[in-house]
Amino acid sequence: MSARPLPEATFARTVLGSGPGLALAHGAGSSVDQTYGPILEGLAAGHKVVGVDYPGSGGTPRSTAPLSLDDLADQLVAAAVAEGLETFAVSGYSLGGPVAIRAAARHPERVTALVLTATFARPDNRLALSAPIWGKLAETDQELLAQFLVMMATGADALGAMAPEQLRQAVAYTAAGIAEGSPDHAELVDRIDVREDLAHIAVPTLVVSTTQDWFASPRLHHHLAENIPGARLVEIATGHLPMVERPGEWQKLITDFLAQHAA
Repeated sequence: MSARPLPEATFARTVLGSGPGLALAHGAGSSVDQTYGPILEGLAAGHKVVGVDYPGSGGTPRSTAPLSLDDLADQLVAAAVAEGLETFAVSGYSLGGPVAIRAAARHPERVTALVLTATFARPDNRLALSAPIWGKLAETDQELLAQFLVMMATGADALGAMAPEQLRQAVAYTAAGIAEGSPDHAELVDRIDVREDLAHIAVPTLVVSTTQDWFASPRLHHHLAENIPGARLVEIATGHLPMVERPGEWQKLITDFLAQHAA
């Protein structure tokens, strides 16, 4: 049993598949389906997958109080346990990376492996500048926010290859999917600092570095790999959106690593 008590699992959750447990921590301004949708079925083919939507995304109502990283981590673990998983790996993407790290730090008896993609322990200057812009635009101008997100999140290769109509479609699709809780998620990003947790991670860890990432710089990915004992770093040639640009490659990196380190 976990040494730390768990709260009641109240966040909306996605549950698919059967087999070894895999908990999913999604990115800011997103949801389980938006972050992992293109690879959910592939992950669930060999795992029982459980993911939670943060407040203000998916099926979880927006919070009236500032978000807490500890609360997000505890809710993810509580949801997995409520679905019958005593132990499980955790995949964290972007904001979900610190959620996954904190889950492993707070509930080490539960977490068996980590996969951390396009993520960070603490924002660097670019991310610290980007997050408040993201949050402010989410409150005031979602069309402009969509343009900002497409510009920042799409890799140089993918963005440069878009025809004008494809670019307009990408902006429209992004605008339609902006989560209500985006300002709260962006505000939490600016407060994240899990650097002290890193040395205490004692499970196999894969860091997936998105090499064309303007949101979470590859330097931040390398910092994670260098400071989590025994962590392995692999690179994928995308911007911040591997689920859009290279979903099959991303899925394979996750599933191959988990198969290699099955509990």
